[in-house]
Amino acid sequence: MKPDSSPQYITDDQGNRVSVVLPVDDYQELLDDLEDLAAVAERRDEESIAHDDVLKHLKASGKL
Repeated sequence: MKPDSSPQYITDDQGNRVSVVLPVDDYQELLDDLEDLAAVAERRDEESIAHDDVLKHLKASGKL
């Protein structure tokens, strides 16, 4: 979220926060971050490939 963003809270009769109102851009940014984190978690157990090996493969296949 941007530093100047201030969420607004909706409270119940006792003053407890029950909901939050965010600017749409901030909400979308949070959703994007959640999707990224889900993708990372989903691929956590996949084997890693060294950066140099990826570059070699891309160059050999003509993609780089």
